[in-house]
Amino acid sequence: MNHQKLSAGQKALQINLDARKYGTFAEIGAGQEVARWFFRVGGAAGTVAKTISAYDMAVSDAIYGPTERYVSRQRLQAMLAYEFDLLLQRLNQTRGAQSTFFVFANTVATHSFSHQEEGHGWLGIRFQSELRGPPSEILIHVRMLDKENFRQQEALGIMGVNLIHGAFFLHRDAETLIGALLDSLTWERVEVDMIRFDGPAFAGVDNRLMALLLVKQGLTEAAMFTAEGEAVQWNEVLHKKSVLFQRGNFRPITNATLDVLERALEQFVREPDVNGEPPVVLLEMNLRQLTTGDAIDYRDFLDRADTLTPLGKTVLVSNFRRYHRLAAYLSRYTKRPIGLAMGAAKLAEIFDPQYYNEAEGGLLGGLGQLFKNPGRLYIYPFLDFNTGQTLTAKNFPIVPDLKHLYAHLRENRFIQDIPNSNADCLRIRSGDLLEKIRAGDASWEKSVPPAIVQVIKSKRLFGWK
Repeated sequence: MNHQKLSAGQKALQINLDARKYGTFAEIGAGQEVARWFFRVGGAAGTVAKTISAYDMAVSDAIYGPTERYVSRQRLQAMLAYEFDLLLQRLNQTRGAQSTFFVFANTVATHSFSHQEEGHGWLGIRFQSELRGPPSEILIHVRMLDKENFRQQEALGIMGVNLIHGAFFLHRDAETLIGALLDSLTWERVEVDMIRFDGPAFAGVDNRLMALLLVKQGLTEAAMFTAEGEAVQWNEVLHKKSVLFQRGNFRPITNATLDVLERALEQFVREPDVNGEPPVVLLEMNLRQLTTGDAIDYRDFLDRADTLTPLGKTVLVSNFRRYHRLAAYLSRYTKRPIGLAMGAAKLAEIFDPQYYNEAEGGLLGGLGQLFKNPGRLYIYPFLDFNTGQTLTAKNFPIVPDLKHLYAHLRENRFIQDIPNSNADCLRIRSGDLLEKIRAGDASWEKSVPPAIVQVIKSKRLFGWK
């Protein structure tokens, strides 16, 4: 769809002039910045049934019910549900035949005298796409990156108008809707790190693909979804949790991939500062690994996501080429240990200076970010078919001027070999298996976990014949 970019004022006026759209604005935090646009441009009487701003916590709890965290998905959903039901109770009989109803809500914490942390918030809209039809819903989480409070408020107002306008006029094209969220804004001002679509207006939308599109279109550097395909926000998953992640193309998941993860997890939970507590396990797919030429094959991405479902792990889609930047991003949301499960061949990337930016302190600065929390690398042996040599952390050929640094990291257990690897797994290569899957050669099945084999065959993934 060709998207004509309109200003926030133009979008608000277009909605005000549409007599079919009528609803409520409920905003907590940062003022009533979204509703303000609709009053500012004129004609708001045709759109606004009510505005409410329940700032006081006791008042908010009395209306929407108690909550542990006021800036949360739970509070946003309570606001949407309560206000939408109330709107129908009061107006459905008198206006339902000529109006589609909506509720826009947000709950936000901006930078202020009492709140010195980064501004962030939850925004959502529940709306009817047809007269007296069932509602659909969009939820987003935003980080507001401006330093000044008034700039954060301004960005919030524009983002809210973009969300409402997109729900009304772009709901048949979710990809265009996502891109339009940044109209009149830039990624330097806001980051949208989660989006979730639900309801009949989005019957064909897969929220896993929407997470990918957030990253692809530059609204965020990384987005997450659960094994069940549910969009989740970083803080919901990582708050006060240790994290172990594994990067891969997962095309397909192999016995070797799974052995790397499971053996690393066994070591990670034994670390004294992990205290035996179950960590969050993330499987990361990088845009670079998903891109062929200049394009991403969405069907191929969803095939990979389908094969990860039986593992029950949260999936991360990122635009981080370098490991240390992902570790730094994770450390925004948890101060607990971070582990990385990887094959020994990937150590070449970790210790290659060209992978680091001098503005970030070069290789030393990058390693500082990687091992900050602390971070630890769990290294699985890698069999080099050309030489027959098995590469490990112990015999990795580090360049002479980094030998002392490498020895320090090894001696302090920041880099650890995985000693109990499966020798049969060392000869498995996912690229070879993918060729066999497409060629109808059933020998691939013995190198892939049985649950994954079943998914590939039942859904005919990766061109299985």
